[in-house]
Amino acid sequence: MLKIKTNLLIICAVVVAFSSPVKADEDRTAGQSNIKTIDTSETYKQLNLFGDVFERVRAQYVEEVSDKELIESAINGMLSSLDPHSSYLNEENFKDMKINTKGEFGGLGIEVTMESGVVKVVSPIDDTPAFRAGVQAGDYITHIDGEPVMGLTLSEAVDLMRGKVGEPIEITIRREGEPEALKIKIIRDIIKIRAVRHEVYNDIGYLRITQFNQNTYSNLKKSIKKINETAKEDIKGYVIDLRNNPGGLLTQAIKVSDAFLDKGEIVSTRGRNKKDTRRDNATKGDLTNGLPLVVLVNGGSASASEIVAGALQDHRRAIIMGTKTFGKGSVQTIIPVPGNGAIRLTTARYYTPSGRSIQAKGIEPDIVVEPVKIEHIDVSGRTRESDLRGALDNNKKNMFKDDKKETKEEKKEREKMEKLEKDYQLLRAIDLIRGLSLYNSGESVK
Repeated sequence: MLKIKTNLLIICAVVVAFSSPVKADEDRTAGQSNIKTIDTSETYKQLNLFGDVFERVRAQYVEEVSDKELIESAINGMLSSLDPHSSYLNEENFKDMKINTKGEFGGLGIEVTMESGVVKVVSPIDDTPAFRAGVQAGDYITHIDGEPVMGLTLSEAVDLMRGKVGEPIEITIRREGEPEALKIKIIRDIIKIRAVRHEVYNDIGYLRITQFNQNTYSNLKKSIKKINETAKEDIKGYVIDLRNNPGGLLTQAIKVSDAFLDKGEIVSTRGRNKKDTRRDNATKGDLTNGLPLVVLVNGGSASASEIVAGALQDHRRAIIMGTKTFGKGSVQTIIPVPGNGAIRLTTARYYTPSGRSIQAKGIEPDIVVEPVKIEHIDVSGRTRESDLRGALDNNKKNMFKDDKKETKEEKKEREKMEKLEKDYQLLRAIDLIRGLSLYNSGESVK
């Protein structure tokens, strides 16, 4: 008798825990004549099975486990079995998630997912401890401080990587092309996300979007304005760099796409029911006045990044350059639940304006440009004029020597150009924009 009562209490607790979102669904369908009658007898049989297992674990597991921990783990197991992006957020994790979208949080600075039982790095975030330590998109984290990741949920693995600012952590990763596992030590730090950075390369504007948080669109507008104010020449076009951008807020992706479009659909989200289909359209006004655009993407460009790239590609507003994107085309909705927690539930798929699903397919670039390492060839052994017998000696060369010291601005410009020379994909993007500008203007090469 006691066991039946206990199981009934557990079943009731589980049903109550999910009563809020279910009620919301009932409210949306109120008044419809085609409401389906659902046989709940089988459901309650399964919930009774859950109660039996819960009781057995609580009574006989080798170590005592709290009821709260067991229930949370059960909920998380149910959600994480659906897809890699659905999960349960307890009160602490829910708070962290809300902080993350504001652009500042503590940790290593990597966006991760779960694949084949281990943590896969979607992308490292620019200027973070993980980025500086050399963590790369596509890396598989197999151990955290010597503890194997296999068997952990994504939330549990993320919890292990969290810690106090200044504390060290060692992650073991497997990387494609590396025969041995790599051990990387990282010092945890406060991660401050600068959503948009900008540079001017003579007559080309460069916009680096690192993440889609609450500040992305406003930062983008400010960056475009500063580029136009500081450029010494008329801007001929823009490079939008979405490489290793793991995504973020859908609303911000729509606003960023709209910043470069005058009309047309940006993205559609389609859920389980037709009534859940939503289409977002561009409004008039292009912040770049129709100048040529090249969007850089790679395997670390995911979710919101793919929405922007797909919209600009389908409308032929930009040329997409780089390598195939990650392929995360699903929508996650955060649904608060009793206890100050929430569930992150996949509720829809993204589709580009032409109707393409991004999910597991990604965005194929218009021009494939693989990242390559640029090395200078040593030509010091070549014969020069000064090596020839009887060459004239320029005794007056010191008269023209410039002893002027390099200013801070000159040093910054030199370092910027040196960094550019090492980024082959960005160099090709800048070359393409200059070529497009020359072609569109009708000028001839002299």
